[in-house]
Amino acid sequence: MDLVAPVVVEPLRRRRCSECLRGPLERMIVEFNSPVCLDCADLGHLVFLRRGDTALTRRAREGSALWAVVVRHNRRRTRYERQGLLVEEAALAEAESACLADAEARARRRARDAVRRAAVDAEITGVLLAEIVRLFPSCPADRATEIAFHASAKGSGRVGRTAAGRSLDRGAVTAAVRASVRHVDTPYDSLLMGGVPRHQARTRVAPAIETVLRAWRLGGESAPGRGRG
Repeated sequence: MDLVAPVVVEPLRRRRCSECLRGPLERMIVEFNSPVCLDCADLGHLVFLRRGDTALTRRAREGSALWAVVVRHNRRRTRYERQGLLVEEAALAEAESACLADAEARARRRARDAVRRAAVDAEITGVLLAEIVRLFPSCPADRATEIAFHASAKGSGRVGRTAAGRSLDRGAVTAAVRASVRHVDTPYDSLLMGGVPRHQARTRVAPAIETVLRAWRLGGESAPGRGRG
């Protein structure tokens, strides 16, 4: 048998119950074109559940032997729009408990997922760090670690997060190291702040970058100090 839920209206203007004359009414039903309060309509024991939480609404409706749809007229759209439901209080309480249990389960799942993602992130960073050290054995340990963390930062879109970076493409790893050297060991940033166009600034600092990379690759030379000034 198909269920036909009562429809309860939130009136836009002051209305009184046609039976008990109580008013103004917050919510009412309409019988024979007359307003009737919820108590007279035998719906006064129900509690209002505002729309918005789909799971809570579904559970409360399924657990309630009697429920009603609450609507309000939207003058601009010239139609009635659902505001929520009236449900039995016990059904709502049970639905809230079930949703709370779900929320706790979701929180535990998010925590587990976060741990797994952190492990994956650490693995990506560790593998990238090992490749930086292999390609540039004289790169200072703290710099290699800094470059690996920076290049593999989650959501950054940097080389460690690209397919080439994850596959340890030599060019991609070298690009990450070169970018670090550009900003840390040359006056590149100062040139940009001084108004030098980016391509010109890169051309100016290219020899200094190659000097540092060459020293880090060979493993026998000491890398130059910072070029900022």
